[in-house]
Amino acid sequence: MRALFTIRAARPFVALALVLALGTIVGLVVLRPDGSSPARNSLPGNLRTREAEVTVLAATPCRVPKERDCRLVRARVLDGPEKGAIASFRTGDTRADPDLSVGDRIRVVRNPPPPAGTPPEARGDTYSFADLDRRSPMLWLTIAFAAIVVVFGRARGALSLVGLAASLVVVAAFIVPAILDGRPPLAVAVVGSLAVMLLTIALAHGLGPKSLAAILGTAASLALTVALAVTFTKLTHITGLSSEEAILLQVGQSDLSLEGLVLAGMVIGALGVLDDVTVSQASAVMALRRANPAQRFGDLYRGALTIGRDHVAATVNTLVLAYVGTSLPILLIFSVGETPFADAVSKEAVAEQIVAALVGSIGLISAVPITTALAALLAARLPPEKIDVEPVHAH
Repeated sequence: MRALFTIRAARPFVALALVLALGTIVGLVVLRPDGSSPARNSLPGNLRTREAEVTVLAATPCRVPKERDCRLVRARVLDGPEKGAIASFRTGDTRADPDLSVGDRIRVVRNPPPPAGTPPEARGDTYSFADLDRRSPMLWLTIAFAAIVVVFGRARGALSLVGLAASLVVVAAFIVPAILDGRPPLAVAVVGSLAVMLLTIALAHGLGPKSLAAILGTAASLALTVALAVTFTKLTHITGLSSEEAILLQVGQSDLSLEGLVLAGMVIGALGVLDDVTVSQASAVMALRRANPAQRFGDLYRGALTIGRDHVAATVNTLVLAYVGTSLPILLIFSVGETPFADAVSKEAVAEQIVAALVGSIGLISAVPITTALAALLAARLPPEKIDVEPVHAH
């Protein structure tokens, strides 16, 4: 980017990108989490679990009428200070209990000790079943994913994995703890999204003209997405209280803005596809300019916009289907209850996903002309030899 700053025509673009980066850094500092929230550990589910291996399964009478196949489970604790202890608990009294087998890896939690003087028959189980341990298959799936990305993407694929890791660090170390510390969720999401965008584009594509145009195009499209999300969340009266998780968060941290949390989710969800579209459009413009240096702004804009239309047609479908997938259980419940379609879409749980999908799609579509115009304006001012070119992809 320093080389671009030496080109007078590119200086306004570089200056805007530097202001954006500086503003993001200031936002990260101002909104940084400090662990000051007393509600951080107040959720009832905030209990440390231990890994255990099922060693014994024995049939036992069910405590709930009409339930069958209840079993007494014994599992050996594999980590922590209680390593080697035997965890004992029951399964089968509810339909939610899993079907365990000897040798399964599970997670257990130690129950609080009963009050002094409690008779033995009323003390209950020492441990409770928390969940199955899914870490091992998930780890192998992650390794397979990383290997495929590196094999097919080579150096660029490896850099994209570094960008992905940096994005997850921003989410885990900044966005989530900052929201828990009472920072405004929307502001945290915007700053975190900008940080993720700057990191991923810079790592995967460098800091040339293409990245510069993509950064500015993503920022402008993200601003439009935020404005639409705020407006239509207000107009549709979305409160964020439609899920059990939201209610649990409200119990644990009463000052948390659930509406802000919904907005934050919309912003972060939209960013995932905005990066792809803006980089592709900027790359298309640079390729056209490099192939024919005689093309000026109008020619570059029209040529790249044709590519962008194909890209948008596929990506919008992907985005909407992703939101439909998250709403599928809710839609099934409404279908079983024979709820009319007009009533179902008006329910907050469904309306929230519809608003998110449409807001994200509008932001995505707007990213094409915005980024194309910025990239064409920049490319038309640069000497052809200063333009970085990579293969253009369209979905």
